[in-house]
Order: sequence, then C-alpha cells, then structure tokens
Amino acid sequence: MNLITISMFAAILLISFGITAWAAQRTRTTVDFYAAGKGLTAAQNGFALAGDWCSAAAFLGFTGLTALYGMDGALYAVGPLVAFCTVLLVIAEPLRNTGTYTIGDVIMYRMRQPPALAAAIVGTIVINLAYLIPQMAGGGILIKLLFGIRYDVSVILVGCGMIIYVAAGGMLATSWVQIIKAVLMLGAGAIILLLALAGVGFDPLVLFASAEAKAGPNFLLPGNLLKNPFDEVSLGLGYMLGLAGLPHVMTRFYTVPDAVTARRSVIWVMFLAGAFFAGTTIFGLAAVHYLGPEALRVGNPGGNLTLPLLAQYLGGGKDTVGGQLMLGFVSAVAVATILAVVAGLTLATSGAVANDLYVNLFRKGKVEEHQQVLVARITAVLVGIVATLLGIMAEGVNVAVLVILAICIAASANFPVIVLSLFWRRFNTGGVVGGMALGLVSSVGLALIGPAFLGPNAIWPLVNPTVVALPLGILGAVFGSLLAGRDHEHEKRFGEVTFRIQTGLRSNQT
Repeated sequence: MNLITISMFAAILLISFGITAWAAQRTRTTVDFYAAGKGLTAAQNGFALAGDWCSAAAFLGFTGLTALYGMDGALYAVGPLVAFCTVLLVIAEPLRNTGTYTIGDVIMYRMRQPPALAAAIVGTIVINLAYLIPQMAGGGILIKLLFGIRYDVSVILVGCGMIIYVAAGGMLATSWVQIIKAVLMLGAGAIILLLALAGVGFDPLVLFASAEAKAGPNFLLPGNLLKNPFDEVSLGLGYMLGLAGLPHVMTRFYTVPDAVTARRSVIWVMFLAGAFFAGTTIFGLAAVHYLGPEALRVGNPGGNLTLPLLAQYLGGGKDTVGGQLMLGFVSAVAVATILAVVAGLTLATSGAVANDLYVNLFRKGKVEEHQQVLVARITAVLVGIVATLLGIMAEGVNVAVLVILAICIAASANFPVIVLSLFWRRFNTGGVVGGMALGLVSSVGLALIGPAFLGPNAIWPLVNPTVVALPLGILGAVFGSLLAGRDHEHEKRFGEVTFRIQTGLRSNQT
C-alpha cells in the first residue's frame, strides 16, 4: 500500500466525518434533516449542486469514455451544460415554491390522492437506485486501487461511509461534504489540466492531433460508441430533460430560503460543473496522448481508471513521489466525490420512503417531529444496505453508461409528470400513474435488452432508449389523464398551484 495515497485519503475522510459530527448536533427537525434548515446561500447550494452532479461518472466515466471512444465519449461530458438550462428556465423556481422536501410533495400538493403519491414514490426509488449503483461501483473500484482489497469489500466500505453521512448528519452534513468535495474536485481538475497542457506547450490542438494519430483516423469522428444516430438523439433528450427529473438534484432546491436563491444556485452550478465537464474531454485526449490507447485498455476495460492513471503519469510515473502524490490526491478526491453523491442519493431515497410513503401515505401526516427524523435515519440505513448489494453486482460496467440509464428513466417517467403537474390544468391522478408506469417500464425494459447490458447479443439496438421511452411516458401521462375523466377538484387546485408557482407566496413559510 502507498502511504502517501492512504494518508491523503484518510485526511479527506476525517474532514468529512468531522463535518458529519458537527452537523449531527444541529439536526433536530425534519426541515434540518431533509433541507438543511433551508438556510444555504446561492453560492453554497451551487457548489453543493456541483458536488452532487459531478459524480463518479463525471470524474471517472466521462474521461474514460473520451479516451476509449473519442468524440462520442465527449458528448457525454458536454451534455449537462444544456441540461441545467432546462432546470433554470422551467423547473427550479416552480419546484421550490410548491414542494417541501421531495418531488412527491409536489405531486401530492396538486393531486392529493394516494395513487398519485405512490407512483411518485416508485419513480423516485427506481431512479435513485439506478443512479446509486454506478456510484457504488466507482467507489469500489477506487478503494480497491487504493488499498489493494477485494472489490466487494471496497463497496461495503463505501456503503458504510454513506450511511454514516446521512443517518447522522442529514442534509446539512451532506451539503457541506458536497461543497468541500466540489472545491477539491475542481482543484484536482485544474491541476491535471495545467499539467496536461504544459506538456504540449499549452496548445490543446496538439492533444487532438496526437490522439487521432495514435488511436486511428476515426477517433474524432462520431460512431465509435454511439453507432446508431438515434442513440445521439436519445443522449441529448436524456440530458436536456432527465436532469430536471433526478430527485437527488431537485431536492437541493429545498435547501435555500426562496425561489430567487434557487435560480441563482443553478447559475453557479452551470459555471462550476460546465468548466469541469469541458475539462474531462481534454483529460481523455491527454490520456491517449501520454499513455497510448493500448495501455489504457489493459486492466481497464470500462475506462474507469483512466483519470487516476493519467494523474499518476503527469506526476512523474508510478515509481516517483510525484506520481504517487497525484494518484493519491485524485483517487482520494474521487472517493470523496462518490461518498458525497451517494449520500445525496440516499437522502433523497430516504425522503421518498420515510416522508412520502410512511408519513404522508400511511400516516396521513400525523407523525410527531422526532419520530419522522427517526424513521428517516432508519430508512437511510436500509437504503444504504440495498445500494451496497447492488453495487457489488455492478462490477466491470462503465459507470457513465449506468448513470445515463438513470437519466433516461428520469426523463421518461419523472419529467413529464412533474411538468404536467405544474403546468397542465387537465392533468390528474390517472395521468401521474399512467406516465410513471409507461415511462418506467419502457425505459428500464428497453435498456435491459439493449447493448448497454447485453452487448453484441442485444435485442434492442439503442444504448439509450430515451428517444422512444420519453414519448411513451408523455403519452401515458396524457392518455391516463383523459381516460380517468375530468376531475373538477384537480382543475380547481391548478389555479392555486399556478398562483403559488408565480408568486412564491408561501415560499418563506415552507
């Protein structure tokens, strides 16, 4: 084991646990646990959003995809820039004004019927688990690299850290861990970028030319990974609409005091995450330039170790102190990244089960404050155990591909239901159930029989089925509303919802 690497990892971990201990003393109510007391500033929430969204898939998977597949991999990295525009212009303010802790709150505020809330709960849990799996897998890979222990043991250690963050400190601890992680991640990215460009005289075009020369003339052309043009359309649709349906990202808008701060948070994260994602493309090309495409594929079929290997090389190589220092720093930051993201996902899933299912659906809101927090903590532990088991099963799969599946589900199931709940008067409980059901079944089903999971034996040709699943989810929501018949109570509440969206009248009271 490398003492430098282990020391840096231990230091970051101790800081994270110190924050958790501090937050645990200040987490007493459900508002504290789920929404950090609604006291974060725009900059703080923007950094936390960057920490939430710049996950293991971004830090490891996107760099690896670019190194292995060229510009097709780069498409995965630049897509989020468009995604946050949708969040800024359509979702952030209405969600903050109508919800309390979860997306289920938004659905229940409009529909106020158990089947609608149940559908929202199912959608949230499925999406969060689909997003949790690749984070756990990425964490397991890095812990294995750092300590030389078995993959399954590594995933269990990640799961334990995640459970401690959420069960003890709630959203306050999760937010500050994400803020610190974002600062470390952006700092690591800046160092790697400077070192990579310094080796080519700060001319990024050299990296493009060298990568093309070493990996082949088709490396910078489309079709290396996304061989079907509809896959590219699916990827764009999934990014543009899926981020606005990811529960763990959307719940961050409940941690700020008002809708204006929520919008400003999105501006912050667009610049922070955008800069980092643009850098992952350069990292991937630099890896090909410095290490060569053959070396990257040895023991790294999914590409997840490309960035640590590049950092080690830029630091001077594996046999030098600088190489060990760079590897340790990048690996430790990546593990902190994963722990922070899985904590946010666990918290969002815990909210769906504890707040939506137990408190609102089963107990009709008649639960004492301390009991709500207790149930939320217990749920966080159970979710962490399930996520750990699923992460062990995901060994060897590129984490970026799995994250895109989660985004596809969010775009096909959650996004249509959220938008129609906020903006269509005729929408009702039948539409919620129909949209969630058809969106979930089509996106998950088509992905499972597609190339992402079955490889060359795939029955369905598209890696990302959003181009089909999204229209089906919309159709399910529309036809479900029409078949359920007119509900004048739903339509009457639409005026109340619209007023609250536009004015934020109760935003300081929730």
